[in-house]
Formats: sequence, structure tokens, C-alpha cells
Amino acid sequence: MTVEVGKQVKDFTLPSHSGEEVSLSDFKGKHVVLYFYPKDMTPGCTTEACDFRDQHDSFAELDAVIIGISPDPVESHQKFIDKHDLPFLLLADEEHQVAEDFGVWKLKKNFGKEYYGIERSTFILDKEGILQKEYRKVKVDGHVEEALQFIKENL
Repeated sequence: MTVEVGKQVKDFTLPSHSGEEVSLSDFKGKHVVLYFYPKDMTPGCTTEACDFRDQHDSFAELDAVIIGISPDPVESHQKFIDKHDLPFLLLADEEHQVAEDFGVWKLKKNFGKEYYGIERSTFILDKEGILQKEYRKVKVDGHVEEALQFIKENL
């Protein structure tokens, strides 16, 4: 089952970089920007995380929280946050269950090898937890500004 624009997103709970359990329902009453990314410390993922970091205050002014999700373990997320001074939650989806629910756990190819991994994607939920916008197969350049603009104009 994947998520659908205009529908309620099913609640989930994952461990955060600090080890505490975080549920999507914890953010009811705020807009939520959920972004799925393949791997901590890789070039594209670092650029995307730093772009979200640099726009964090702009999202906060619109009552929006940013949450990053990848299959990396909690310890990796904490190092990523420490190294790049990230001011938002990173959640560990090591069993990729939430990624599967969002339809972003995909068969990928790289240098002739096939493997499963995260297809970079972002989902914007309104204050009631209803999916308002999805960005799939995200290209990093300009993406964060596009997501911010969507919230400014539509939520």
C-alpha cells in the first residue's frame, strides 16, 4: 500500500538519531516535510540535507517541520547531524517498512549491479496529516526551494 495525494497518511513510529521513538502523529497541527534519502554522508544526500538545513528557519516560519528518513542506523544519523549541524530529525528506517509504505523502496541499478534502495522522494503533509504533494525521483538542485514554495503558496 502506498500513500496517495489527498488521503490521510498512516501513522508510523521510527527511532530518531537520538534513539527516541518518534511517531508521525507527534506532529499533528504542523505541516510535515518528509524526505526520504538513500544514505548519510554521500554527496547528493549531504547537499540535500544542507539545503534543508539552510532553509530550516523559512520552513519553521510556515509552521512546517522537516523529517529525513533513510535506512541508515541511528548512530550514522547522529554522526551526519553532528558533522553538518542539521537542526531537524533524522529517522532510521532500517527495515525499510516506512519506505515501502511510501513506495520509495525500489530496485536500482548502478554500474551494472542491481540492488534495493531509497528513491529520493519528498512528501508534504498538511496539519491534519493529509498528503498534499509528492515529489518522486527528486533531483537535489533547487528541490528544497520548490518544496518551500509549495507550502508558501498552498498551505
